[in-house]
Formats: sequence, structure tokens, C-alpha cells
Amino acid sequence: MEVLKIATAGSVDDGKSTLIGRLLYDTKSLTTDKIEAIEKSSKLKGYDYLDFSLATDGLVAEREQGITIDVAHIYFSTAKKSYIIADTPGHVEYTRNMVTGASTSQVSIILIDARKGVIEQTYRHFFINNLLRVKEVIVAINKMDLVDYSEEVYNKIKADFQALNAKSTFKEQNVSYIPLSAINGGNVVDKSENMKWYDGQTVLEHLEALEPTDVFEKGEARFPVQTVIRPKTEEYHDFRGYAGKLYGNSIKVGDAVTVLPSLTESKVKNIHFFDKTFDEAVAGSSITIELENDINVTRGDMIVKSTELPKIEKDITTTVCWMDSKKLVPGTKYIVQHNTNRVLAKVESIKNTIATDYSGTTPATQLAINEIGEVSIKLSKPLYFDAYNDNKSNGAFILIDTATNTTAGVGFIR
Repeated sequence: MEVLKIATAGSVDDGKSTLIGRLLYDTKSLTTDKIEAIEKSSKLKGYDYLDFSLATDGLVAEREQGITIDVAHIYFSTAKKSYIIADTPGHVEYTRNMVTGASTSQVSIILIDARKGVIEQTYRHFFINNLLRVKEVIVAINKMDLVDYSEEVYNKIKADFQALNAKSTFKEQNVSYIPLSAINGGNVVDKSENMKWYDGQTVLEHLEALEPTDVFEKGEARFPVQTVIRPKTEEYHDFRGYAGKLYGNSIKVGDAVTVLPSLTESKVKNIHFFDKTFDEAVAGSSITIELENDINVTRGDMIVKSTELPKIEKDITTTVCWMDSKKLVPGTKYIVQHNTNRVLAKVESIKNTIATDYSGTTPATQLAINEIGEVSIKLSKPLYFDAYNDNKSNGAFILIDTATNTTAGVGFIR
């Protein structure tokens, strides 16, 4: 079954967690004990409605403050699709969490409070979705019940967001607008009787209608090797396979391939998935590839089509979102984790910080936590990469602190 990954974004109290809770409730994805807990908690708080945010806000501090702090991942399925939703926090001090949640998503739902309209946080959330090249964005104009389900209010917010969208450099992005009331369920799963002037899809209808070609990236085939399979059994005495996940595009038996960084050439002999073999594997498949030649391939190597070589360089210009309380400064050494490959690296220079409200850049010599900036990095050995805009899976990396082994930042190669 197709799996669709979704990230939510919105300012504090825009109703992200409530929207997700309503989706789970109306698709009958909540267990009986969870529903009973929501009913009991809502009654204790004196609410005359069910507080669906309790379905996602797992931390005690989140439930007490009524806000989202950490990234929560929620799973549910319908007859057509399976969904993974990353419920990300809206505060500016959790920008790194928003980046983390959106980095693996194909769809983003940006919530806007109908009473407040487009605000500074809306700019930030949309900027991050542009930066991460999320192809499908749903602008969910929530709390329409608090503005008397006004079509005029909806049209004003839609026009303001369209003006923001005009600033985007990602023209392949599709932006849709849905007025809704998450707390009452209007236009979430079922059509709202109070907004008959809206003739578009509900949130779930829109998600169900999305095709893989609408949201999944297409690029050149990239196969980072995770491990070498050598059973050494009587049946598979000479078997040598290379296991990993295929990104970007498909690969077929008979394709001429090149192994990086050695530049050794071979052809695909067999493609295995568990106990089956296939003539072709599509992007997103976790497979084992068997090559015609008995050549040296190890974890961290990459198999690509011989006609589609990536860039192989030791100096990269990147956009980095900094996640560590210790500031990023030139001269510092980190480990670059790029797919399955780890390379020691040094920060050469920091050119600027990038404003997430589309106001431009500011010259800078360091990055503080939650800041995004342009950073030049020198590597101890060549990296085989694509620009992030051309191939997301092969253009992203993380920076690991060599002393603490913590993930200090996430980067996108320009």
C-alpha cells in the first residue's frame, strides 16, 4: 500500500493537533480506550467538545500548556493509503524541529487561524517548505466557525497567501486552499454544511486523490550501499549482494552501473527483494543488487547508472539549519553523514544567515541554534552528490559533532 508522509505546520493554537486528532477520529483510527481517555479529559476540563489534540500531544508539558513541543509521528490508514503525519511545533525556537519533520515529507499542511490570517509564522512555515522542496502544500484555513464561516474572510486569507506564494522560487510546488473547522469536523473528512460556498475537496479527499507522480521526487537513480550480503551457505556459497534503498529513479537488470568512489564499472545481474527477484526496482524500494563482476563494494559506496554520474568534489556550498546550542563557527570540524557515507569535514566559512520571512540575507560569521545560513564546507575526501534541488535524497546531509556524537545540523547542498 502506498505510504504518504505529511508534515503539519502552524502557529501556536492554530489547531494542528486538533486537526490530526479529528482526522484520526473521523477515519475510525483511534482505539476505544483512547477515545474514552479523550472524553474523560475533555469533561474534566469542562469542555463541551472533545479535545482531539490529546490524541497527539504526548508530552506532559504539551498537554498542560496546550502546545506542541516535540515532533510527534502519527500513523493511520484508509482503504486507499497509509499515512505518517509529523506533527511539528510552531514556535520560532523550534525551527529545527519543523525542518526535521518536513525533511522526509511529501505533503505539508500549513494551518492558519481564520481570525488572525497570514502572520509572520506563516512566512516561516512556507519558507521551510520551499527550502525542503515539498511538492504539495495544503493551506488549511482553520477555525472558520469563529468567523461565522465567512467566505469573505477565506478569500482574503487566500489572496494574502497567494501574494506570499509569489515570493517562492519553487515553481513546481502545488498549493491548495481548504477552509475548515477542525474542532467540529467541517471539511476535514466530511463536507461542511456551514460552508456550502466552498465546492472543493475536504482534507482527506485531497490526500486520497494525490498520485505518486504528484508528490514523489524524480531524479537520477542513486543506490547508497548499506551492507554487503554474504550468506556463505552451501546454497549461496558464492553469493555477493549489496543491500540498500533505491532513490531518485528505477534501475533494471542489465543496466550498466558505476560504483563510487572507485569508478569501477559493472552491470546489474539480479535484483532481489527478500526471496523474490525482479527485472526492475522503482525508487523507494529496499532491495539487494547483485552485479555481474566480483568487484570490491562496501558500506558507504554508491551504485549509479554509468550515464548518470553525480558530482564528485571535496568542497561544497550548502544551506545549513543549525540545531546545536553550541554555535557553528568557521574552522570547526564535524562528520558529514551523507546517505550511508561518513566523511570528516571542516567548516571553511559562513557567508550569511537567511531570514525565514523572505526578507533576505544578513552577513554572518556564525550560526546560532535554529538559524539557517549559507556555509562552505571542505571535506577530507570527495563526496558523490547532487544539488538538493535536483535530487533531494542525494543532496542532503547531517553534521555530527565529533566530540559528543550529536546531530548538530542538517544541510542541503546547493
